[in-house]
Amino acid sequence: MADYQGKKVVIIGLGITGLSCVDFFLARGVTPRVMDTRMSPPGLDKLPANVERWSGSLNDDWLLSADLIVASPGMALAHPSLAAAAQAGVEIVGDIELFCREAQRPVIAITGSNGKSTVTTLVGEMAKASGWKVGVGGNIGLPALSLLDAPADLYVLELSSFQLETTTSLRAVAATILNVTEDHMDRYPFGLQQYRAAKLRIYEHAQVCVVNAEDALTQPVSRPEKQVTFGAQHGDYRLDEQYLTASGETLMKVSEMHMVGQHNYTNALAALALADAAGIPRSGALQALKAFTGLAHRFQLVCDNRGVRWINDSKATNVGSTEAALKGLAVSGTLWLLLGGDGKSADFSPLTAYLHRDNIRVFCFGRDREALAALRPEVSTLTETMAQAVQQIAAQVQAGDMVLLSPACASLDQFKNFEQRGDQFAQLAREMG
Repeated sequence: MADYQGKKVVIIGLGITGLSCVDFFLARGVTPRVMDTRMSPPGLDKLPANVERWSGSLNDDWLLSADLIVASPGMALAHPSLAAAAQAGVEIVGDIELFCREAQRPVIAITGSNGKSTVTTLVGEMAKASGWKVGVGGNIGLPALSLLDAPADLYVLELSSFQLETTTSLRAVAATILNVTEDHMDRYPFGLQQYRAAKLRIYEHAQVCVVNAEDALTQPVSRPEKQVTFGAQHGDYRLDEQYLTASGETLMKVSEMHMVGQHNYTNALAALALADAAGIPRSGALQALKAFTGLAHRFQLVCDNRGVRWINDSKATNVGSTEAALKGLAVSGTLWLLLGGDGKSADFSPLTAYLHRDNIRVFCFGRDREALAALRPEVSTLTETMAQAVQQIAAQVQAGDMVLLSPACASLDQFKNFEQRGDQFAQLAREMG
């Protein structure tokens, strides 16, 4: 455990993660300073009166005089103020690094462009089904530092590339990169390899690396001490016909799961590989897999009315996630696909192959609707909002059709977050479907 006594600590970014950092230091007798580029950041009213705060910009004097800066994942290390502090020798970490220095129990670490929330939650459920005390959090649910408040046999962390950039003390019992596809290119000016490099940090010092056999970008750069693989067709954990298998052993039929779709079967295989690596009993893992119904906004069936299935995949905030949803998707009638939002400077062209099917109609909304519609103009309709698109689709659907919201974009151009977008879609589906 690290000793922060006498250190001048500055926390950048409030919200629940920032507040968890404040609580962490106060409990150790250190009163940090807090700053946020927003004028009225969430959680400002919960800040203890004795904590100095600065809002609306960064305070360079505070940063340069600090011993330790705890930066929000939303704050790029390339920001001139942070770069200057680093140049001056100030240590810069994130909340995950603080957690890793304190955690006394094994950690399973999960990252990837898509599927990480599902796999993180599923592994947590596998541990619970086995009677283990487990803390699940990080980039999902509870901030990592909050997990230290309750006893645990195991921690399961979802980690973003941003969080991994400021983490050096992670020594996972099992770590995975589920997949790597273009995302956050606005944050990574040097492109996909720079984004991948941030993800690869999760493997450093890991006891077991769980690697996607079908995604070369998830391969460790140097040969790890122990590696297991997963994939739909290839890997130690893979699909054999309609069965999940591990090293040739049949585990269960996919029809016994509530989750559907090839991407979810692959998620299940990754979760089983991680659980096995951490010593979670196989019986508990399979029990959890049969009970798990999936997460909201992730290829979630929200309405099945008159033979029309309405699927909320609002969490598909990047191209790779939408590709995963469309890959191998069988629809007997017409597939009505909703795309749109803020593409974060991504290349949409990988979607083109999936749009060249006979039974598809595409509705494009939001900031990048025109770029998306240009992928296959002859089947595309432009609307300003998602609600307008749903209204037009609802008037045309027939039994056997599927309406799929899998936007390939962030939601922030028109919504507070992807959850609000998904909730609106679900409400419209129930009202109009």
